Amino acid sequence: GLQGPRYVSPVPRGGFVVSEECGDVKVFMSSCKLLSSLSSKYGHQFGNPAGVCVDMDGSILVADEQHRTVHLFPEHGAPICLVSTGLQRPAGMACSSSGHLFVADTVENCVKVFK
Repeated sequence: GLQGPRYVSPVPRGGFVVSEECGDVKVFMSSCKLLSSLSSKYGHQFGNPAGVCVDMDGSILVADEQHRTVHLFPEHGAPICLVSTGLQRPAGMACSSSGHLFVADTVENCVKVFK
């Protein structure tokens, strides 16, 4: 049951996370069964979720094109805004094992690196 899937990332312990055009991010188990919706689980309102990645702790990071932000969604606890300035149109993202976050900014034609 996806509505306009956009970006996908594997979860270290199995499964994957997918951003949707409709404004939600969904987490699936390795069996492809829906585990959760971040909008429902956290009560978070996305503008236009784009790039997603999962860090070594299992926290999900989501770039929001409309809000020009990157939020971290821990397994337990409230979402945390990691990046709130400096992004024009965040798209694809990747997390490194050394704690760096790489965000492609399509307006500025570059990849920005955050620690």
